[in-house]
Amino acid sequence: MNKLAAITTALDVAAVRAEFPILSKTVYGKPLTFLDSAASAQKPRAVIDAETNLYESYYANIHRGVYKYSQDATEAYENTREVVRAFIGAAHTRECIFVRGATEGINLVAQTWGRQELGEGDEIILTHLEHHSNIVPWQMVAEEKGAIIKVIPVLEDGALDMEAYAGLLSERTKMVAFAHVSNAIGTVTSAKEIIALAHKVGAVTLVDGCQAAPHMKVDVQDLDADFYVFSAHKVYGPTGVGVLYGKEALLNAMPPWQGGGDMISTVTFEKTTYNDLPHKFEAGTPNIAGGIATAEALKFVSDLGLDNIAAHEAMLLEYATKRIGEMNSVKIIGTAPHKSALISFVMEHAHPHVIGTILDRQGIAVRAGHHCAQPIMDRFGIPGTARASFGVYNDKDDVDRLVDGLKKVMDIFG
Repeated sequence: MNKLAAITTALDVAAVRAEFPILSKTVYGKPLTFLDSAASAQKPRAVIDAETNLYESYYANIHRGVYKYSQDATEAYENTREVVRAFIGAAHTRECIFVRGATEGINLVAQTWGRQELGEGDEIILTHLEHHSNIVPWQMVAEEKGAIIKVIPVLEDGALDMEAYAGLLSERTKMVAFAHVSNAIGTVTSAKEIIALAHKVGAVTLVDGCQAAPHMKVDVQDLDADFYVFSAHKVYGPTGVGVLYGKEALLNAMPPWQGGGDMISTVTFEKTTYNDLPHKFEAGTPNIAGGIATAEALKFVSDLGLDNIAAHEAMLLEYATKRIGEMNSVKIIGTAPHKSALISFVMEHAHPHVIGTILDRQGIAVRAGHHCAQPIMDRFGIPGTARASFGVYNDKDDVDRLVDGLKKVMDIFG
């Protein structure tokens, strides 16, 4: 990562792109223009090498072996926990639980904290912006426990209606679960304010940080979040790795979710006692290589500087919004004052899947559909959108290629 140390006040996108082997590829003979980082970001060489190095040089299962390779792998894996702790500003590594992804983290909280704490008539507040992964787990536990789900509406620009939110809160509110950034339309929510208002009525909060972690500094202590989740694969890391942060007192009070190796202290047929945090929630052999490589991904982002990343992506968002906004047949969905680096849009006469297919033939990768966020699509009365989402490796040339590709769509559909 030393070669990136010189990238300071502004991102040298050419130098950044050189770290991503896949970006040198072509698609249908065209240079790859990758605009789908919100779904899953591409991987820098350091992440790829970290996984390869483990398998070639010192692979062994972790936490159990007394021999050198096992101890080396364990040390590397647990080092990631410290990197994660620093990355999100947690107080202790024992507050950082490794899971398969944010989805599993949310399910873990719903099925442990939720089943233990929720009762008949208790209320869970979600927002209209949520990914299905932050809706369905709460519906499942609410149905089981007789709890009620309430939803914060959004305004016409896609921002949350904070007055409506304040009106939903009551002594019956037990959980407020919300996205830090909308994956579908890019809205950045007022996380600190949402959490503070929830705490005033004694509610616990869970923040889905999947779309925030790659783009902005996250400090869970400053936010005062009770739970915070994100997935490594969206932060330029491997798939199959996620993080659940939880305040230590809450995690200690929650029962385990899955049983098996590593989450136990002692086992007899009469009784099992459970391991201390964080291992109480980490049953079985984990994604060892992915866990080790996650440290490299977070170091990569940290070395670039999250302030630098945010400034670069804000510039891209402004440029793309202007250029796409000038196209009469294109309508941008989601124009909140505070947005992350993605543009969700629809076009006259062209279904999002058709848009995505035509762009693909130009080497341009965008996402098309409802983005696992059907309620926000319903809110705007559309079946889905095409979505261009930006990462550290994108520049204005990528935006220009996107605009040229959309002009081809317009030519085809008149």
